Amino acid sequence: MEFDSEPSFSGDNRQKRKNSQDVEIDNSKQVLKKIATLYAEKLMNDICLVVDGIEYPAHRLILCTSSEVFQVMLMNPQWCESQESRIVLQETPQCAAIFPEFLRYFYTGQIRISLSTIMGILMLADKYDVKDLTSLCIEYMYHHIAEAAVHDQIVTWYQYTLSLAHYQLSPACRNFIKWNFELVAYTNDFCNFHPDVLAVLLQQSDLVVQSEMALFDFVIKWLKVQEEHLMEAYANEAEVENQIVALLNEVMSNIRFPMMDRGQLANLLLFPQVMKYKDFFVEKMRVGVEFHQGEDTDQILELLNSENGKLMFTPRLYTADQWSSSIVINNFSTLPSYNPRTLVCTSPPTLRESVLEQNCEWIIDLYPKGLCFQRCYLIVWQGTVTIPEVVMRTVRLSITCRDPPAQGSYLVKIGILVSGITCNVENVVEVVYCVHKFSADDNIFNINDLLSYHKLNDRFNNLCPRFGEGISEAPYLIGAERDTLKLQIVIIPLCPRLSQIEEPYNSSFKY
Repeated sequence: MEFDSEPSFSGDNRQKRKNSQDVEIDNSKQVLKKIATLYAEKLMNDICLVVDGIEYPAHRLILCTSSEVFQVMLMNPQWCESQESRIVLQETPQCAAIFPEFLRYFYTGQIRISLSTIMGILMLADKYDVKDLTSLCIEYMYHHIAEAAVHDQIVTWYQYTLSLAHYQLSPACRNFIKWNFELVAYTNDFCNFHPDVLAVLLQQSDLVVQSEMALFDFVIKWLKVQEEHLMEAYANEAEVENQIVALLNEVMSNIRFPMMDRGQLANLLLFPQVMKYKDFFVEKMRVGVEFHQGEDTDQILELLNSENGKLMFTPRLYTADQWSSSIVINNFSTLPSYNPRTLVCTSPPTLRESVLEQNCEWIIDLYPKGLCFQRCYLIVWQGTVTIPEVVMRTVRLSITCRDPPAQGSYLVKIGILVSGITCNVENVVEVVYCVHKFSADDNIFNINDLLSYHKLNDRFNNLCPRFGEGISEAPYLIGAERDTLKLQIVIIPLCPRLSQIEEPYNSSFKY
């Protein structure tokens, strides 16, 4: 019998044929489904977790693989739980409510996160050291900070992440609170501020608020709620009073009374808390009154020479009309390239009311779509030199002091508040602030790269898709069509003694 012989292959050809038949099979979904079935059907469980009286059958292998805490608890013989088949876990009601979903994540890698459940999930992930779930929670929270503020959670998020040093999220929450302080202060969550956390926040000079008087009102609101809580916690009225005085010293001491005008200082006497704790408030009000009288008394000089005392005379980013003005560009997409928008405004030359001087006039030019310096010719002694055209892809803000002092300089703090929409909430998304001295020889101050040129303008390039068709957000634009640019410019005078404690130019932060 004859057989057809197989064709012969060289070693290389044989290897190629073998490789051409290799197939990578991915059946991971089915494998995960089988593992999930162990949890859903309660099959072959070898341990039972008890939370709030409810039993959850589980598997040591899955728990130890997913959580380093469970791994130590169940595998280390020094822990009594390692010998137990039934373990009772103590969880807060918030965590107990979400525990079955948390445990299910170990088996499926899936979990539904929302504003109402995120804190419970994150607390469980942190407690049991489930690093991948913690990262997912932090990422979700980072992109929902504005929404959390509207839903009375931003202060809770901030304080929790601050306590556990979640370094990405904590500064983002802090910046949102600082730059949208009034939005946060009107929420119920504002009164959940711990005294030490609120005290540190009130020490910040880039806090955006309408006025120092408005800030005082919000702190009084917070103080009232703390007093109610103390009255519930202590039956002894003397102990309540001691606690209130301690809160005044810790928190209210950070209010900058000299930054209130004399009328506002007088109105403080209408507050029952001020009248009740006169010993605390009168001295601070007196410093404020002396400041506005225009003379540096011994006490004011002493405060100016101390680190903490300087803050009393340092203005924040006040948005009252006398200190701020807005540039709003509607139909931003139709604004021609290189075209500026100009704003003319005025501001008082000093914070002291007794100093009667003419308001300073400012010319503010915003170049949101770059600058173009056209070709020109320069005539020099050698002949004519051609200066080529120069295009700068930058967002520039130019501030001109129209009538700078003939001698000396005019020291001001400049803040630019950039509005945006996050999770359908309009808020301040970025702040740039700096200090500059204007003089007769230096009366123009330019800030280049105020915003990211590409983030602001690439949406309108022909090569980019339309908003909603590939670009997830327009971070610096507001309005229904995301086609309005809004900047609020704060220009506020500084005492010359304070120039060393302010942040340098380009102090820009984002959340």
